[in-house]
Amino acid sequence: MVENLIWGYIYPNEAEIQWSILIVLYPYITGLVAGAFIASSLYHVFGKKEIRPVARFALLTALAFLLVATMPLLTHLGHPERGIEIMFTPHVTSAMSGFGYIYSFYLIIVVLEIWLSFREDIVNKALSSHGWKELLYSVLALFSFDISEKALHDDEKLAKRLAIIGIPSAAFLHGYVGFIFGGIKANPWWSTPLMPIIFLMSAIVSGIALLILLYIVSTVFRKQKIDHNCLQSLAHYLWIFLILDVVLELLEIVSMKYESLEEIDIINRLLSEKIATTFYGVQLTLGIFIPFVLLLLVGIIKNRETLKLIMISISSIFVVIGVFAMRWNVVIGGQEISKSLSGTMTYVPVFYSIEGVLPAIIILIIPFIILIVLTKILPPWKDMDKGVE
Repeated sequence: MVENLIWGYIYPNEAEIQWSILIVLYPYITGLVAGAFIASSLYHVFGKKEIRPVARFALLTALAFLLVATMPLLTHLGHPERGIEIMFTPHVTSAMSGFGYIYSFYLIIVVLEIWLSFREDIVNKALSSHGWKELLYSVLALFSFDISEKALHDDEKLAKRLAIIGIPSAAFLHGYVGFIFGGIKANPWWSTPLMPIIFLMSAIVSGIALLILLYIVSTVFRKQKIDHNCLQSLAHYLWIFLILDVVLELLEIVSMKYESLEEIDIINRLLSEKIATTFYGVQLTLGIFIPFVLLLLVGIIKNRETLKLIMISISSIFVVIGVFAMRWNVVIGGQEISKSLSGTMTYVPVFYSIEGVLPAIIILIIPFIILIVLTKILPPWKDMDKGVE
């Protein structure tokens, strides 16, 4: 059975693929974090008022996924308790230790911006509650109950400054993942200077698409009306970043084909056989081409809000799936090429394993549970309902 999974010549230590579906999930989750935060920054930094109904919700979404971003890596490690060592014993040339500092800094930025954005609501809750709720919200308010007009104005100014700092931080957080792969010279599928930018663009696309889906689902569950102006504005930005994403991805492939270096034969085999379905079928067709056409029609069609809602929903679902396929094609596809450049392996995911599909599903569900808890403590629905009014 093993022989059927191997073609050509591979080195003996390559027979087992080390980076499993968990390592696919890791850049996927960090991408959702960066994308959701940048979506919120469209309002906080660039003043796009049509995004305001989901701006604070996007921050909570970013925090929920950020808290889980390191779980795939820690689960993959044989001794996850040693993961903190990259922070205590850093090395200037280690991209992973750099990630530790970027992640910590970005987490502080997100938490502070959420606190400033929700501080008025927290104080009002503390003043109107009793018992343990009063204590909880008083602690969250840091026992500072000043919500005068000047204080709230100062909060808004500081939140905007944090958002400005947070944008490059989000770019570094996910761009570094592409940097890790792009810096591996021995692998022709990974070694390209475009890799960090491609990862970042696809992260923004997946984050906006996820935010659209969460907004629609939360609104339906609360039995409220959808703010179509906000939804279509998000779809417009999704379409713009989708164009940038597909241009970069195709540019990378065209560059490889045009250069036709010695590794082009194994790249062609990878694209035509090993990842043909996930690359051409899922990543490009399902994840990019179909959403591109649907979102283009959304911008052209006048009125017919229900039809637009369906088209935007389908596009967002396909984009989220397509970006996951992109992560799969990069992480798994790159490992299926032998370092001899004359052989390939095949990754077969296992369901019941510490590195299997089941832990990946559980890890992917946890952020949504955290998000539900966060929205119970800090409800962002006021902005959504006010936007409809």
